Amino acid sequence: MKTFRTVLPPSKAPFSLTHADRIVVIGSCFSEHIGERLRAHKFSVLVNPSGILYNPISIARLLERLLEGEPDISEAIFQHQGLWHSWEHHGRFSHPERETFEHQLRATHQRAAAFAASAQRLLLTLGTAHVFALRQSGRIVANNHKAPAAWFDERRLSVAETVSALATALERWKNARPDLNVVLTVSPVRHLRNGLVENQRSKAVLLLACEQLCAQYPFVHYFPAYELMLDDLRDYRFYAADMTHPSDVAVDYIWEHFSQTFFPPQTAQLVADIARIRAAAAHRPFHPDTPEHRAFAQQQYNAIQQLLQQHPTLDFSEELTHFSALL
Repeated sequence: MKTFRTVLPPSKAPFSLTHADRIVVIGSCFSEHIGERLRAHKFSVLVNPSGILYNPISIARLLERLLEGEPDISEAIFQHQGLWHSWEHHGRFSHPERETFEHQLRATHQRAAAFAASAQRLLLTLGTAHVFALRQSGRIVANNHKAPAAWFDERRLSVAETVSALATALERWKNARPDLNVVLTVSPVRHLRNGLVENQRSKAVLLLACEQLCAQYPFVHYFPAYELMLDDLRDYRFYAADMTHPSDVAVDYIWEHFSQTFFPPQTAQLVADIARIRAAAAHRPFHPDTPEHRAFAQQQYNAIQQLLQQHPTLDFSEELTHFSALL
């Protein structure tokens, strides 16, 4: 039978992701989709401790900072329109009080660095090769915080710049964590601010940089999220209403591909068991006070207890609270 699409089949990665691993996920908003799915399925994961980062230079700088105890980012802090911001952080960290702002940055970094110190898996999603550099200093910023355009020069990174920045950071991480494996992916989210042609050129830089890094380092691997969206799904049905971000259906499809690539059979089974419990907890019955629904809640409560006997480090506190309240 003739098929009317090109399917990109999953292939097993040379390493696995399991619930025993500590995973750091950094990058564009697509990295948040994957990171949140890992978290929802009870993996030990740290997602974007500085907020969403799009360009590889800012991602590399965050990797470097996570290796440091208390990095000095005073030069990155500035005030604009009544708020304190950081050129290294997403706008969700911005705050009207400088003391509160700096405390928040320090506390977040300390927690992130403590987690990253024992991380064995690193997932990086590169969003764009277009960067904004401050005209006064040449510093490439992670977020322009809607500052005046006159403050910046905008340009596209070269493949060599991208490879150099990430290579330095990844080498340091590998030296500190000999069992480290890294997954690189290019975000399927389209950055259309500069038009379709420039978006494709930007993605091409990122794709070629990923190829070079994977060829240069055996511990660096590529996951084809971009190709799954653009070449496998390849239809506007799989975009959200803004026509730039993947729809929930598309993210689910890429997540399934990701699972088949990185999860060994026992992890895949555990993920499926957790997914069933999460679906049961999300169920909202019309008649919650019936004996039948209490029996359902008891069944789910018992299922969680059985999983905890096999996997005592998993956190089911939210689900246990939910089902115990129904008994």
